Amino acid sequence: MDGNAGTMFLEMVDISVRYGAVRALTEVSLGVNKGEVVAVMGPNGAGKSTVLKAIMGLAPVVDGTVYWRDEPLVAATHEIVKEGIAFVPQGRRVFTHLTIRENLEMGCLYLNDAAEKARRLDSVLELFPILHEKRRDYASQMSGGQQQMLALGRGLMAAPDVLLLDEPTLGLAPVVVKEVFQKVAEISERLNTTIMVVEHNIKGVLDIVDRAYVLDMGRVVHDGTPQSVQETDILTQVFLGKVEAGEGEDAA
Repeated sequence: MDGNAGTMFLEMVDISVRYGAVRALTEVSLGVNKGEVVAVMGPNGAGKSTVLKAIMGLAPVVDGTVYWRDEPLVAATHEIVKEGIAFVPQGRRVFTHLTIRENLEMGCLYLNDAAEKARRLDSVLELFPILHEKRRDYASQMSGGQQQMLALGRGLMAAPDVLLLDEPTLGLAPVVVKEVFQKVAEISERLNTTIMVVEHNIKGVLDIVDRAYVLDMGRVVHDGTPQSVQETDILTQVFLGKVEAGEGEDAA
């Protein structure tokens, strides 16, 4: 990346995040082009989830700018979804006391157009047959994998241009992990939704993304295609803590 604003659909330029004396991100620049699926990877504590929180206004950004459609993104957190960016947080966070249909409708509470809300609901239920089948059941009756599908569906109820996914396969069985990745790829292909996904399952996510960023200690240390990530030893280095000072700039 050249660091110039507006070169991507959604872009962070020189973003730094600090929690007290702790720097979670240091001058991070990354982004996603329209229609892309991009992964953000790295070891625990690298700052992956903080990237998404910074975009959504949920992290204390002390420097840098987030650009959306070539303009600084200055909307309040609760307004960002109306701008076309939806966030599916880690841990699913479904409303277990509500039905699946009611959970989905929570994804577009701001929408007053009943016909449009019904259209979106039909679209999501078509994309997720299991949600259609169980739409009258309470979310508490669903398995972890089904709850993750519900969380994805709820995010799509906002009809977003960009979907931000934070660890969508965390805590799921391998067979369900594969299903979630397939669904993320399907969302990209069928709905032409731009996706940025933070993910710990390296192999699975590299199979479905166009590009990937690798973070280590709050900095971008690699930016490239899935093939470039696999052909270098950058992941081995960051997970073993062997990235040398200055290497990030060379690798990025």
